[in-house]
Amino acid sequence: MKKLELIVRPSVVQQVIDALEETGAGGMTVTQVDGYGKQKGQTGLYRGTEFPIRLRPKVKLEVVVTEEKIESVIEKVIEVARTGEVGDGKIFVLPVEAAVRIRTGEKDEAAL
Repeated sequence: MKKLELIVRPSVVQQVIDALEETGAGGMTVTQVDGYGKQKGQTGLYRGTEFPIRLRPKVKLEVVVTEEKIESVIEKVIEVARTGEVGDGKIFVLPVEAAVRIRTGEKDEAAL
């Protein structure tokens, strides 16, 4: 099993959620976050004065998927989230050693 942490633009969140559901990915956690990458934010203008806007609003989605689904999920997310502009986001893939559904005690893939 792998955990995907997807950092995407707020404007594409619904498309990413729909794409995850299409690929059969199970439940997910969605969090509003702020951050920056290589672009280091941008410059704002207020009453003729420029000021840095370092942190940009993003959305972080976390989902655990089976090894068989990982590539198709990543490809689908890239397809719907890519705008071609700086700040499209990142996908992090992390190993998951175990999963347990608290209600039933099911473990690993059965818990997803």
